[in-house]
Amino acid sequence: MDYTVQYYDLVLGGVAISLLAGLGVGVATSAAVPLTMAIGGLVAMAAIYHGLFVNGPVDGVDDLSQEAELFE
Repeated sequence: MDYTVQYYDLVLGGVAISLLAGLGVGVATSAAVPLTMAIGGLVAMAAIYHGLFVNGPVDGVDDLSQEAELFE
């Protein structure tokens, strides 16, 4: 079982790490936890945005039309 780390594994890991880092910074410092969690959430949103729109899971518009035909 050779498993290689894929791009979307890194995106999901980045989401988890950014939220945990926000929590950790809030607990370890005098900064408010909701503020640090919000900043971690913004970083997580940036990772999700990049995974969906910059480096999306489809190669082109043709892939989207093929997927839509499966649901008809």
